[in-house]
Amino acid sequence: MKRILLIGTGGTIASRPTDDGLAPSLTTAELLAKVPEIARFCTPDCVQLFNMDSTNIRPEHWLMIADTVKRSYEYYDGFVVTHGTDTMAYTAAGLSYLVQNSRKPVVLTGAQISVAMDDSDARRNLIDAFICAADEDSHGVLVVFSGSVILGTRARKNYTKRFAAFASANYPEVARIQDGKVYRFIPQEPEGDVVFYDKIDPKVGLIKLFPGMTEDVVTFMTGQFDGLVIEGFGVGGLPEYYEFASHIKQSVAEGRLIVMTTQVPNDGSDLGLYKVGHSLKKAPNVLEARDMTSEAALAKIMWILGQTKDPALAGRLFYRPVAHDMMM
Repeated sequence: MKRILLIGTGGTIASRPTDDGLAPSLTTAELLAKVPEIARFCTPDCVQLFNMDSTNIRPEHWLMIADTVKRSYEYYDGFVVTHGTDTMAYTAAGLSYLVQNSRKPVVLTGAQISVAMDDSDARRNLIDAFICAADEDSHGVLVVFSGSVILGTRARKNYTKRFAAFASANYPEVARIQDGKVYRFIPQEPEGDVVFYDKIDPKVGLIKLFPGMTEDVVTFMTGQFDGLVIEGFGVGGLPEYYEFASHIKQSVAEGRLIVMTTQVPNDGSDLGLYKVGHSLKKAPNVLEARDMTSEAALAKIMWILGQTKDPALAGRLFYRPVAHDMMM
């Protein structure tokens, strides 16, 4: 049977009620005790990395998870990471860049209701995650939630409370899990050998434009960060009533990485379609996320800046697809 390592990080799935609301406290051993049936199809082991609400998880924790996978890689056939739902999409994207071309699956899952509750979705998600991790055709970083199997670079949380909280953005689900079986829609096959990375630059920010916003916000953010993802309007429109475009071009000329994207959930950006975005489309070294999620764009820039500060090389790395993060 496949050996699967459960890596616990906390989240709602591991929470108990307190006087101040739900807080993570259940260990990975206690989670495994809730799903004894997984021992029928795999050999589980567990490690408690930390126990946090995912609101508090930062890029440094992505590195800890990736390092745990790296150190355990030769001993296990797959990995399940229990994680809070609120920042799971960011962690899944981050791990997709830190653990590339893995022939062994790294499956993130969690729950909308604590496993300590009778009506929880935790048991189903845990079992499904282990089924996916033990499947011969599963590879790379994946999110398994409410039966959906989603690439780590494409996962996005769309609902705060319903069980089917996650969807695959601008890319199909790679599989569904139903009645204990994996029904695969898109074959997964890594290219080359697994590569682990241990450096990222967390000084990357994210801005969502709003009507009436001034360029002072962009000025402040570019002064604080080495890279910036800017969510424009529609397909990537930028207001013309202030000096947004000029400041972005200046920041890029000074060596910062700026990625333009859209705040619309689906279909991606297209800066050149309208006049309000066309000047940036032609600007040297201004990057465009196209059909990437904002979570993936943010994580990718963090990973890239951890490898190089050279703008030309950074641009080439950004447009090189990793784990199907970009198709357009």
